[in-house]
Amino acid sequence: MRIDIITCLPKLLDSFFAHSILQRAQQGGYVEVVVHDLRDYTLDKHRRVDDYAFGGGAGMVMQIEPIARCIRTLQADRTYDEIIYMTPDGERLNQKTTNTLSLRENLIILCGHYKGVDERVRELFITKEISIGDYVLSGGELAACVLSDAIIRLLPGVLNDETSALTDSFQDNLLAPPVYTRPAEFEGHRIPDILLSGHEAKIDEWRHEQALERTRTRRPDLLEE
Repeated sequence: MRIDIITCLPKLLDSFFAHSILQRAQQGGYVEVVVHDLRDYTLDKHRRVDDYAFGGGAGMVMQIEPIARCIRTLQADRTYDEIIYMTPDGERLNQKTTNTLSLRENLIILCGHYKGVDERVRELFITKEISIGDYVLSGGELAACVLSDAIIRLLPGVLNDETSALTDSFQDNLLAPPVYTRPAEFEGHRIPDILLSGHEAKIDEWRHEQALERTRTRRPDLLEE
């Protein structure tokens, strides 16, 4: 998989992709993440990527021209399955969406900034709009990182145990059950005996019951879905 991220603040992304699972995924050849500085695609001597909104109002708007140049330059080299715009008014990100996107080959993620992008960018180039929640950030960079992480960890070979992602919360519309590790007892608090029984079928049944109960208590809306 290849993920191209378009941003006017590329240094914000440097550290995020340079550690842990995301770093190993790139080093192992499972994914290629390329960050593009939108300012490299402007013809303005001051490398401006924003301007005042037509009709007035507070805040600046990202211009269409540098975005169009960047996207078209990338499209000249490969075909993209999706061109994604991170925006508060997009569809809310969930596990189903990340599962679907993890099956794609090439993605572009455009990070919004200021008051957003010129609407013509959305009309002409964007194929999918995604929000990570009902709140507003200073820019789309953090949202792009969240989306990338959620996708990359699902790629075959990225996690040491490939079944791990399949048992995460939300994969089957259930929250994950409680988990324990050594020591088996801590200050009088002992783990459930079933986990020490060695009976795999009964342990699986217990975990499913716990997942159901946790979901029923904390996120009953998931059971309705």
